[in-house]
Amino acid sequence: MKIPRPLPEPLTSKPFTRQEALDAGVTVGRLRYRDLDSPSRQILVPHSIEGPGLTDRVRPLTLVTPFSAASHATAFLLWEFPGFLPGSHEPAVHISRPDTMGRPRRRGVVGHKGQFFEDEIVVLDGMYITSRARTWLDCARKMDINEITVVADHLLRIPRPKFEGRSSPYCTMDELEEMLDRHWGTPGIRKARLALEQACVGADSAPETRLRLALKWAGLPTAEVNVPTELSAGVVRQPDLAYREQRVAVEYEGVGHSDPEQVVRDIAREEDFTRAGWILVRISKRHMTNDARSAVAKVRRALEACGWSPK
Repeated sequence: MKIPRPLPEPLTSKPFTRQEALDAGVTVGRLRYRDLDSPSRQILVPHSIEGPGLTDRVRPLTLVTPFSAASHATAFLLWEFPGFLPGSHEPAVHISRPDTMGRPRRRGVVGHKGQFFEDEIVVLDGMYITSRARTWLDCARKMDINEITVVADHLLRIPRPKFEGRSSPYCTMDELEEMLDRHWGTPGIRKARLALEQACVGADSAPETRLRLALKWAGLPTAEVNVPTELSAGVVRQPDLAYREQRVAVEYEGVGHSDPEQVVRDIAREEDFTRAGWILVRISKRHMTNDARSAVAKVRRALEACGWSPK
């Protein structure tokens, strides 16, 4: 049995297109060996690769489909958006093309057509993909309003340069509003507009946004989001949500708060609020079930204890 010649190194670790192989000097005969699978025409995958990642699966599909870009649920995952998008973990890859061209038709691909402005197609890890703002709008059709808001808050969030290596948000409010104005008749745009009305700059995570919205829809007063709050001389804390008038702070504590060092910091934080005459309400995942009823009740009790009453 004849042993096939080794592939060039760049082609051994990820799926590749037939043209990429030919450009790298691989012969047509070598591409016929059984150590290569072809999940879709003009695309080859070495047997040695077990379960290529999403980026490696998507990139060749966009290369063999002229004038195309990863979009919709696929772009949602590639951008690592928070929020719940129904069907986003199904194996099919979503690809879009301009509406002047035919819809992509290929095994394993969900094809879309649409109108695209120049800045709505960008490059990520060497492949074309719809921009974050355009992806947000494209996915709005299948999401509920609160989950669209979760993504909007993620895009609007001011990053911490020390930890993230960037100082600007992914999008501004004006940029998201412009995206809606450009595509005023697209499906899902009404929900996206309602979501943008309740979006805010400041939320650090999807659970924080969901908590904020649950408290809002329960009729509780509007809280400040991640605003530095001076508790006493030289002591400043930045709670997730703050009711300054009632002196109530709310913190959502995710899995990272079980770390021993974080537990020490959390105790110190609570002591700071207590000394300043504030109530600190600590919310965890278990309080967010059943439409966050436990979280709402806990915050309501703290507000009422500090003199607040519904009008």
